Amino acid sequence: MKDYHINIFFSEDDNGYIADIPDLPMCSAFGATPAEALAEAQKAKTAWLEAAKAEGKSVPQPRYRPAIYQLAS
Repeated sequence: MKDYHINIFFSEDDNGYIADIPDLPMCSAFGATPAEALAEAQKAKTAWLEAAKAEGKSVPQPRYRPAIYQLAS
């Protein structure tokens, strides 16, 4: 099964790492380290998906692929 891609980057404004999931609007998380940001993003993803299902909203399929992976295909 294909899973959602998670971007992780350092934010100087926040002085920490941001993890976002492009396929899930407004789904992101913060951490002091990349690993912490990833763990928080996994929690955010679970909460996002559960909330969408509970409200009867459609859940997008994982589609986002960074350009580097698209070039390798």
